Amino acid sequence: MSAAQTGTLHIPKVRKKDMRAIQISFLHMLKFMKKDMMLLAAGLSPLLMGAAIRLGIPAIDKALRSFTGLSQILGPYYSLFDIFYSAITPSMFCFVAAMVMLEERDDHIDRYLFVTDLGKRGYYISRIVIPALVAFVISAVLLPIFRLAVSSFAMILFLSFSGTLQGIIIALLVVNISSNKLEGMALTKCASLMMLGAMGPYFIERPSSHILFFMPSYWTGLVITEGRAIYVLPTVLVSVIWIVILSCGKFRRYT
Repeated sequence: MSAAQTGTLHIPKVRKKDMRAIQISFLHMLKFMKKDMMLLAAGLSPLLMGAAIRLGIPAIDKALRSFTGLSQILGPYYSLFDIFYSAITPSMFCFVAAMVMLEERDDHIDRYLFVTDLGKRGYYISRIVIPALVAFVISAVLLPIFRLAVSSFAMILFLSFSGTLQGIIIALLVVNISSNKLEGMALTKCASLMMLGAMGPYFIERPSSHILFFMPSYWTGLVITEGRAIYVLPTVLVSVIWIVILSCGKFRRYT
């Protein structure tokens, strides 16, 4: 009796050999990173950025307060730096994945991989999903070390998750619009401006700040500044809308 006759939903399973192919594909990407010093540096940059934020921002804040005589200058925005850092780490990892995909597209390697056991779905899992999961874990580990204000475990997980979603969006934007690695690097800088939406709740009064509603980082900023979990929903919803649109656009034509 078929699934349609029994009224059950058939969900295709990932076969063991498919998982093996995905694993090999991901490891191949890591080997590719080792050969490209720029990509390797991008993968290690979250550590340097974290140290710069954790040590540099308080030092600058202290110097400014001493010079101006004000009681606080950067202190109220420490949580904003935490938001930026939680987005930087996944963005760097997803940037590396996007660069590898552009390189493989230029060399037509992806076409050959599509007809192997890896397939199209496995290819995108190894290039987008797995790097995003790795980025989430690393962000959740590094953020407590380099944080300035956020201390709640739940908030750290939320920032890591929202930052990972934003990293996926940036990677898809780069792969969608760029035709080569040079364009991809330039576009990554422009796409990273989406992080600036987090500044809205800090510097723009509401409801005027809602003009930034289309930026997932804006809702992340509201979660932090307002302390209301209700804003988690639009953070995820807006991110998913971006991902779905990009996955159904030019990105799909390369498949």
